[in-house]
Amino acid sequence: MDALLTSASFVFRDDGTAYSPRHDDIYHSAAGALAQARHVFLQGNGLPARWRARKRFIVLETGFGMGINFLATWAAWREDAHHATMLEFISIEKHPFSVDDLHRAHAAIIDDAAVVPLAASLVSAWPPLEAGLHRLAFDAGMMTLTLAFGDAADVLQRLADHCVTVDAIYLDGFAPAKNPDMWTPAIFASLARIATHDATFATFTSAGDVKRALLNNGFEYRKVAGFGGKRAMLVGKRS
Repeated sequence: MDALLTSASFVFRDDGTAYSPRHDDIYHSAAGALAQARHVFLQGNGLPARWRARKRFIVLETGFGMGINFLATWAAWREDAHHATMLEFISIEKHPFSVDDLHRAHAAIIDDAAVVPLAASLVSAWPPLEAGLHRLAFDAGMMTLTLAFGDAADVLQRLADHCVTVDAIYLDGFAPAKNPDMWTPAIFASLARIATHDATFATFTSAGDVKRALLNNGFEYRKVAGFGGKRAMLVGKRS
């Protein structure tokens, strides 16, 4: 479990978006990384309303990337006077950034005063790029981040085998056409095993294969307006 991983690399395009040469795809919309995270994943999962008055709420994300979704979620939890007592965030990443590249990305992308110090805390706690689970604790342990460095299918199967359950799913990662390994039937089968009876999900894509995989694994979905000029995205829940 201590095998070194191949780190991610990125370049900035002329419109300011971070681009992955490995996947020939962008990490975030040109309309704003934090705004995209809030629209697609927080709003798409009915957050913060769904975690209110809960003692514990668990979010699972299938692609950590630059950590923007995590940071947006952490900031929303902090700002919510009625937030869940404990928020646990589990995120999978096969090609994590080096700490220097993560810092460089945040410096260029994050301009929200409430998020800047959270990003600095994340960079300071960034673990070595070794396969396995890395648990980070923030805000006196009330906010935790478990970084699962490795292949998504393998990680999700292990989580399911260990009876981990989650309340909200952020289906992220690069587009299905660019990174099909993140959108396989095995991925969705494991997600169905770890989703609680009232779990929700949200994703930026509305690809046909994704819709079919959701239905085949006990999720119901609906199309809603996407972010940044994108016509549609999917949100839904366990059926």
